[in-house]
Amino acid sequence: MTSTNSRMEAGEPEGLLELGPDFMTDPHALYPLLRRERPVVAARSPQGLRIWLVTRYRDVRAALNDPRLGKDAAHMEELLRVQSASQRHRSRFALDLTSHMLNSDPPDHTRLRKLVNRAFTGRAIAALRPRIEAIATELADSMAAGPRTVDLIDTFAFPMPLTVICEILGVAIEDRDAFRAWSNTTLSAAPLEERKAAATAMGEYMVALVADKRERPGDDMLSEIVRATESSASGTSIGTEDADRLSTREAVSMAFLLLLAGHETTVNLISNGMLALLRHPDRLAELRADPDLTPSAVEEFLRYDGPLNLATFRHTLEPVTIAGTEIPAGEVVIVSLASANRDPDRYDRPDELDLHRDAPNLAFGHGIHHCLGAPLARLEGDVAFRTLLGRFPAMSLAVEPAELSWRDSTLIRGLTRLPVRLDG
Repeated sequence: MTSTNSRMEAGEPEGLLELGPDFMTDPHALYPLLRRERPVVAARSPQGLRIWLVTRYRDVRAALNDPRLGKDAAHMEELLRVQSASQRHRSRFALDLTSHMLNSDPPDHTRLRKLVNRAFTGRAIAALRPRIEAIATELADSMAAGPRTVDLIDTFAFPMPLTVICEILGVAIEDRDAFRAWSNTTLSAAPLEERKAAATAMGEYMVALVADKRERPGDDMLSEIVRATESSASGTSIGTEDADRLSTREAVSMAFLLLLAGHETTVNLISNGMLALLRHPDRLAELRADPDLTPSAVEEFLRYDGPLNLATFRHTLEPVTIAGTEIPAGEVVIVSLASANRDPDRYDRPDELDLHRDAPNLAFGHGIHHCLGAPLARLEGDVAFRTLLGRFPAMSLAVEPAELSWRDSTLIRGLTRLPVRLDG
């Protein structure tokens, strides 16, 4: 099997799929071939990690809810040490920051998720709409008063969700540019030392943030998380009798997860969605003429070119057979949300943008690790597209699509910049 996105390495059983830079630029060029011929394939990530990649919708959905595929961060760290000596030098902060509910299994996952669930109920999220609309309007006003050509990510797609999540958590936004740089590097395929430095800087920032909330608590979500922190700073596990408490390490990691995931998903939902519209003028005109289509359009943007390419790491706790391929115990498994969402066995005309499509997608995962912030991201997306299309009806791309570049991340599916002309 050959592809512009990969090469098969001689000497490996069945051949090892090398995921190179082209894969991050356009994973959809490779996925149809994998779904047809090798729906479960041994591969090497750009970071040099040996993984098993799952690409078909039915297999991805099942894997996301399979208890034999663990998420525990400590177990994953041990697997990384076995695979690569270089992984032994990961930053202490990098390890601390991964000890959150996304990288945990029950019962720890159940306890951690319960502590933040109430902040993301449908009623709590719906109550945020007026403030989100005000933030979007302020950003649109600033855009309208400035240059006619702007980077939509810098001027709108990034600051809008970051401002929202900072207000929810009670975090000042003065450091948002630094946080964006740390986030981009940590989630990228950059050399280990660069990712380690970014993780260390972000870890120090989070530790200071939690300490500040302990000294000066406010009426915000992060202060509530810190109040649930046990008095000991040892970071040891908490028993079932302390189900409503967090270790200090868990509080820092939870703050990291909520701040990072609370803006990354929506940044890429807005920018990827706007790019899709600008490349499909007929769909853009359709949505502009009927704003009531916006919730359906948001779902289609999530499916068509969602904010995540691959889900976060899982590992086999025992031998697991997926699509006829047995994966041994102790192996890293990654499922492709992007591929599943374009599987022709699940969706009619999967490579077409259809704002009327009525079919659930896997952009936010499935099962116990389904994204807690999905309702917030959907609401922010709804407000963002209504605001942008209403205020800038003649918006157009300021560069040729081929000139756009994508972030060097296997996890994140996002543009580095999106230059647009506001006046067409």
